[in-house]
Amino acid sequence: MTEVYDIVIIGGGPVGMFAAFYASLRDAKVALIEALPELGGQPLALYPDKKIYDVPGLLGVTGRDLVTNLKEQMGLFKVDILTDTTIINASRANDLFTLTTDKATILLAKTVIMATGKGSFEPRRLQIEEASKFEGVGLSYFLSQPEVLAHKIVAIVGGGDSAVELALAVEPYAKKTYLIHRRERFRALEQSVKQLENSQVEVLTPKKVTGIERRANGQLQVNLSHIKEANVTENLLADQLIVQYGFISQDQVIREWDVAPERDLYGVLVRENFVTSQPGLFAIGDVNSYPGQADLIAIGFGQAPEAVNAAIRCFDPDRGGPGHSSSLIIE
Repeated sequence: MTEVYDIVIIGGGPVGMFAAFYASLRDAKVALIEALPELGGQPLALYPDKKIYDVPGLLGVTGRDLVTNLKEQMGLFKVDILTDTTIINASRANDLFTLTTDKATILLAKTVIMATGKGSFEPRRLQIEEASKFEGVGLSYFLSQPEVLAHKIVAIVGGGDSAVELALAVEPYAKKTYLIHRRERFRALEQSVKQLENSQVEVLTPKKVTGIERRANGQLQVNLSHIKEANVTENLLADQLIVQYGFISQDQVIREWDVAPERDLYGVLVRENFVTSQPGLFAIGDVNSYPGQADLIAIGFGQAPEAVNAAIRCFDPDRGGPGHSSSLIIE
């Protein structure tokens, strides 16, 4: 007989992990589903060593450390975790959701909380013809451990927070670090730009990558041109080229569910307690949309308990609580 969960949480990023912990704290039977091979979502997959400043009480915690702490917190309870798993359809009948995975398995749930962020994501790629053949062999769009670039020449392309902070993270390890941006000014946080100006990173602006060639010694020759003066070109040699143009989110799968929630241009529409247009289906964190919504981890953390409590009222309206978290017992 298929097991019935009180709450299935879709999305194993920080907000989904905290929702799973809080639901367990309220003695709900919980499953947590994540499409990536490991929990952590974008902070772990895209910027594990970037410092996050919007989590109260944690001054500049890295994505990696935040995820580690959330895993430890969630580990206080039994949460059924499925990674590398996508919910390809969700339907509802007789007050139960039927969730079908891409592994041809079925989960039954009394309620569902979506914490999927902006959906699965893929990098914005370097738009030059030969770029694809260098992917994985000198050209990358991710970097989880800057120390692997020790004593190497590294060129980073981009002008936002991710590019600047990656350059700062790599610089202490690398033999030489370049940061290439097509504009003269960076879009990163002002404090990060100040750190960049005081670092050993060599900034190349306003310039763009126009070509890549491999030298006999295995290094990449990165061809650059000046944005304002096309006839002004230069080349640099690098062991690793990392492109940080941002990411494109993909959430088409949810749009095709039998119980697909209503949405606008910004995400899934929610009402009081973050319930969607589908009763028993909630959306928290970056996936949702409402007037004044902001994409901050701290906001998602705040939404999680409210959605969990509302979900519990759906299947157990006579249950009391919740009280203060300090009054709850963790064995």
